[in-house]
Amino acid sequence: MSNVTIREAAAPDFPRLMGFDHSSISEYVWQLDLRKDKGQVNVGFREVRLPREVNVNYPRDPFSLADDNTQRTLTLMAQIGEDPVGYLCIIEHSKETTAWITDLVVTPTRRRSGVGSSLLSAAQDWALSRSDSNIFLEMSSKNYPAIRFALKSGFEFCGYNDQYYVTQDVALFFGRSLL
Repeated sequence: MSNVTIREAAAPDFPRLMGFDHSSISEYVWQLDLRKDKGQVNVGFREVRLPREVNVNYPRDPFSLADDNTQRTLTLMAQIGEDPVGYLCIIEHSKETTAWITDLVVTPTRRRSGVGSSLLSAAQDWALSRSDSNIFLEMSSKNYPAIRFALKSGFEFCGYNDQYYVTQDVALFFGRSLL
C-alpha cells in the first residue's frame, strides 16, 4: 500500500471529495424481515445473494458535503501524495460521549488497499482523544462491501432504521466500544 496521509479536510478540499465516485458494486444485500403479529414485532436481517451484481448508489447527495460541513464535528481526508483518495465524516454527540461515522468514502481505485482502515483508525484515535466511549458506523443495507468492512474492523451490528435516508433505504448501524 502507498503511504496514506490523514488530515482534517478544509473548504478547498470539498469540491474534489464531492467529485469522487461514491457508488459501490454489490452481489449481496442485508434484507430486512419485519413481522408484526398480535402486538409482537420480530425483526431479522438475512444476507441475500442477488441474481447479478448491482451498482449501489450512495444514499446521500455527495454534492451537499460542503453545505453540510457545519453539521459535522470533523471531516477527515486521506491522501496519497497530493491526491485525495478518501474521506470520513464524524458527528460527535457529547452528551452520550459517542462518535458517529456518517460517511466513509474511498475512491474505487483505492478500495481494498488500506485507505478505509487508515481513515477508521484515525477516527477512532480522534474519538479516544476526546474521551468518547463508543463509535458507530452507519451504512445502507445495500452496501455489502461496507458491511463486510465494518465486521472485519471489529464492529458489531447494533441496530437499524427503516427509510432512514432520503433514498428511503434502510440504514444499518454497527458499533464498538473504545474503552
